[in-house]
Amino acid sequence: MPIDIYLNVAVSGLLTGLVYGLMALGLSVIFGVVRVVNFAHGEMMTIAMYLAVLAFSVLGLDPLVMMVPIAAVLFVFGYALQAGLIGPFINKPEHMQFILLVAVAVILVNVQLIVFGPDARGVQTAYSYDSFAVGKLIIDATKVYAALAALTVSAALFVFFRFTEVGKAIRACADNYTGALVVGLDVRRLYALTFGIGAACVGAAGAMMVVIIDVTPSLGPAYTLLAFVIVITGGLGSMPGALLGGVLIGMTEAMAGLLFSPSAKTMFAFAILVLVLLFRPQGIMGKRAA
Repeated sequence: MPIDIYLNVAVSGLLTGLVYGLMALGLSVIFGVVRVVNFAHGEMMTIAMYLAVLAFSVLGLDPLVMMVPIAAVLFVFGYALQAGLIGPFINKPEHMQFILLVAVAVILVNVQLIVFGPDARGVQTAYSYDSFAVGKLIIDATKVYAALAALTVSAALFVFFRFTEVGKAIRACADNYTGALVVGLDVRRLYALTFGIGAACVGAAGAMMVVIIDVTPSLGPAYTLLAFVIVITGGLGSMPGALLGGVLIGMTEAMAGLLFSPSAKTMFAFAILVLVLLFRPQGIMGKRAA
């Protein structure tokens, strides 16, 4: 095949991978601060995708325009979930946290099945079939817009954690839980806020993803698994690692689909994960445990 085809597929995978990275960024933030693995992460993303579909079909609103409102809805959902349900399990054994969040995931999938049914739903925006020609590259406009939105949200999140007082307080909780309590930080509220921020990330990613693919309730568990692969590949708790892992997995999936078959892309994504675990167990940008 001509080299142009490989370049086009690689660029497409890169753009999709940036949206994957934002999705995984939410999981990484939650784990890095709260030390809870959100096994309902993908199910929360499909909620956002369905909200975007409803906003488009009922109100005619573009999913990318609805990105901020949908992220706000998921923030409230995540905050309430952490404050009301997950918070009491923070100091419980890890298997109890696992069972709780798997139960939440199962409930969310079945609620979506009841409300929306098993059929795929999607949106057709005015730019769904547009593309940009850059030399010999033909780039899908929807993926360009989604990737730019993902980069914007990711940059805003980096700024929030690095330069705002609340962001610094959250980082302090992540670095030293006992020290945060000693200096008087409201750790419980900050944990809920962090979970809400992670949910908002996945909500924004869902609004972006629905312009790329259709949504079904069964996508939830698949995206949860994909988010784990990305986060572990990039490095648990590393925000840049989540984005890098998303790009790597996105490009791997795209090239595997071209060279082999679309059904083989998951196999190669897990192959990347196995290689990373073998040669760099802490992830590409993760830090070794002291």
